[in-house]
Amino acid sequence: MTDPELAARAPLTKERVLRAAIVLADEGGIEALTMRRLAEALGAEAMSLYYHVSGKDGVLDGIAEVVAQEISEAAGQIREQGSWKATARARILAAREVLLRHQWAPGVLASRSQPVPAVLGYHDALVGLMRAGGLSYDLIHHGLHALGSRAIGFSQELFDPGAGPVQPDQLTQLAAALPHLAGMLAEVAHDDPESTLGWCDDQTEFEFGLDLILDGLDRARVR
Repeated sequence: MTDPELAARAPLTKERVLRAAIVLADEGGIEALTMRRLAEALGAEAMSLYYHVSGKDGVLDGIAEVVAQEISEAAGQIREQGSWKATARARILAAREVLLRHQWAPGVLASRSQPVPAVLGYHDALVGLMRAGGLSYDLIHHGLHALGSRAIGFSQELFDPGAGPVQPDQLTQLAAALPHLAGMLAEVAHDDPESTLGWCDDQTEFEFGLDLILDGLDRARVR
């Protein structure tokens, strides 16, 4: 009996359903994840999935929790780096590595109507780290607002100009109405697509913003 045949005959569990859903999303994006395709990947009838997940939203809730648990585990493996700031930076970048493996995950995490339990646990550990580093709860609260989604490894963009680089003719048209934005876009270059989770969210930009916030928090702690 071949491996696919064994997989098809394995009993369905919620874990199997969610893991298969993650594979589909990793391979084709979140748009590729449908109940029909998920059932086909599992060698099951679509209706049998509803014994384990409550439809598409249930699948999204489940895979959000699985990825959030991966983030929490990756961050938890980071040892003390000598200061709260260095440790927090390393943990956040470890979280980002998880998201780079699941590039659909930022959108799913941001879309959940209820807090994802593992994300709350991750933030609790981050707050504990900052508190042990000498930050007051008030400063930590400000810091979490400043970090926003960057705390778990991605930054939400203000706008998205569309797929692909901005073309010269587009810049010419833009310059007439928005000269400063056009001038900036003419110099912006993102040349590492493997590190990208959004239009301007590549590794360099992410770390630049992260360091600005962490450095500012550390200066505020000293004051």
